[in-house]
Amino acid sequence: MQRTFLLAKIHNCTLTGANLNYVGSISIDRALLDAAGILPYEQVQVVNVNNGERLITYAIAAPPNSGKVELNGAAARLGISGDRVIIMTYAQLTPAELETFCPTVVLVDSKNRLLEVRRYDDLLLAQV
Repeated sequence: MQRTFLLAKIHNCTLTGANLNYVGSISIDRALLDAAGILPYEQVQVVNVNNGERLITYAIAAPPNSGKVELNGAAARLGISGDRVIIMTYAQLTPAELETFCPTVVLVDSKNRLLEVRRYDDLLLAQV
C-alpha cells in the first residue's frame, strides 16, 4: 500500500504578480524550485495565507534568483501581489520508502530569497 506524504514545500513566500492572460500555472524562481527539489511542470498545491484559497496547478521555472512567484491564468484570480503563499508537493510512498524519507522545507525572506533548507527528520514513522 502507498500513502501520500508531503514531499517538499516552499514556505511563506510572497506573490510577486498575477498574470491572468498567461495559459496557466505558477511561475516560481528556479533557485527555489531547485532547493526544494520541485521539477518544472510538477504538480503543486498552492495555499494562500492571506485569503485561504487553495489550488492545484503545476510549476514553471522563473529566472533563477529573480524572486519571482506569480500566479498565472485562472489561478491569478486567487491572489494578488504581496499575498503570502505556501507551495507544496506530495509523494506516494511505500512503508519501505518511509524508513529513510524526510520532506524538504525551503524558507525564504520577504523578497523570496533563499534563507534555509530544512529536512523534516522528526517524522514519527514508527506510528505509521
